[in-house]
Amino acid sequence: MAGSRMKLELCRVAHGRSRLGVLTGLGRTSQQSLDVPGCLLYTHFGTVPHLTQDTLHTVSNLPAVTQVTLSHIAEHQEVLEEFKDGFRKFAGLHDTVLYCSLHDPAVLCPTGYTTNKTVSVWGSGGRMELTVAKFMALQKTVQPDWYQSMADGETWQSNTSRKRVRKSVDRTLTHLDECLLVHQNSQELEGVEVFGVVEGGDILEERVRSARETAKRPVAGFCLDGFQSGSMDQALKTQLISAVIKELPEDKPRLLQGVGRPDEVLACVEAGVDLFEGFFPFQVTERGCALCFDFDVSLDPECAGRAPHAVLKLNDDQKDTVGETQQNGDPCLDQTQMTSFEINLNDKRYHDDFSPLVEGCGCYCCKNHQRAYLHHLLVTNELLAGVLLMIHNTAHYHGFFGALREALASEKLDVLKRQKYDGALMPSIFTACFTRISSAREDGNQNVAALTCGVEAKQQGAGDSESQDPHGRNHHKYSLPGAMGGVVQDGHHHSCVPADPSTD
Repeated sequence: MAGSRMKLELCRVAHGRSRLGVLTGLGRTSQQSLDVPGCLLYTHFGTVPHLTQDTLHTVSNLPAVTQVTLSHIAEHQEVLEEFKDGFRKFAGLHDTVLYCSLHDPAVLCPTGYTTNKTVSVWGSGGRMELTVAKFMALQKTVQPDWYQSMADGETWQSNTSRKRVRKSVDRTLTHLDECLLVHQNSQELEGVEVFGVVEGGDILEERVRSARETAKRPVAGFCLDGFQSGSMDQALKTQLISAVIKELPEDKPRLLQGVGRPDEVLACVEAGVDLFEGFFPFQVTERGCALCFDFDVSLDPECAGRAPHAVLKLNDDQKDTVGETQQNGDPCLDQTQMTSFEINLNDKRYHDDFSPLVEGCGCYCCKNHQRAYLHHLLVTNELLAGVLLMIHNTAHYHGFFGALREALASEKLDVLKRQKYDGALMPSIFTACFTRISSAREDGNQNVAALTCGVEAKQQGAGDSESQDPHGRNHHKYSLPGAMGGVVQDGHHHSCVPADPSTD
């Protein structure tokens, strides 16, 4: 296999592991790039759900990499083989870098269908078994710019035995070797990059073994699998990811699969993850919700010259939701459940709320419509509801990643802390610069509102809902609440529990 054209150029490594940089050499021409940390553009069969290509491009600052999944493509293999020119041209994705993954990250796949020779994907027509030969035939048909190798990823559940986890790692390494052998002898895949998959469940030794062995193979990057939201406690997840990353080379990207919630993204960036899948806005849209978390700065006049503290508190709209979702204190495996980063516009309280989804947001939805209108569209089952919500949620989520990169660049991320909220442990979060890019372009304002990590006491953050900058403009405060039941920590309070050798 020829040397990889994909290069990770790091500008800064903050807090020991958080990495800021650019992934270059992407695409068949090697002319495209992706900022790190960043996320991919989530699609169903090459199309962002609810949005046409024209509507999608009303959203600014979209990533250069589009994700497609074999779970959506596999059942159309014959059509694509007859078309012959690859999926990018088939779907009209002319200017994007194409990444092909195995499963749809927005849906948890049923377990128990993997064998030594096959993995299963689930499409609209049901289950499809893939051998390495069929998997690689699909890659030749799709003609992506990079793809993840075939893997046995059925060990994300916490009750998986040590024996099953070990078998998963062995199978995944075998699949990788077989995929690389076919790849090296395939003219159709010349110039295409392969990402190796790191498995290992929640067993530290197997995670380390999988990472160490995968790093020995000629891969362009790494997919960290089995860390889906709700699959394990955040402290354990962070510790396992940190252990895995120690075994991986510094000059290759790390893509984390199945994690999209902002608090988890921040914790995993702190652990050293570079890339994420962008499915979270779709999940929020499907439940009739809108992302509404934001960052703001609270300057203390007595602390002049020092980094400002962040105000981290819940919006009034979200307090009831957090009380409901955090009452159990355990991670939730149901990815359809509402999180505390969003508001539920199905709620009748919004029927006469004439404010935009987020004050100051520059997306088409917030510029032209109100919460009451979105509520009306949802309760009357209008298709336009999904369109407008997806526009806003996509813009808001990718703006969050832009803010995260800006915070790293300006050294405004700090160590994670914990805060008590209504008796439940709620993680303090890296707070980051949040730039309303489209609004800034309109008024020429080049100032960036930035936050540092650090949580004030609840009573300190409970003041006015607006503050003014030196130019007299109002800035609204929004919350970035913590995970539902998950605790984001720096890894010093918990340790990975070694597997019981007696357990099969």
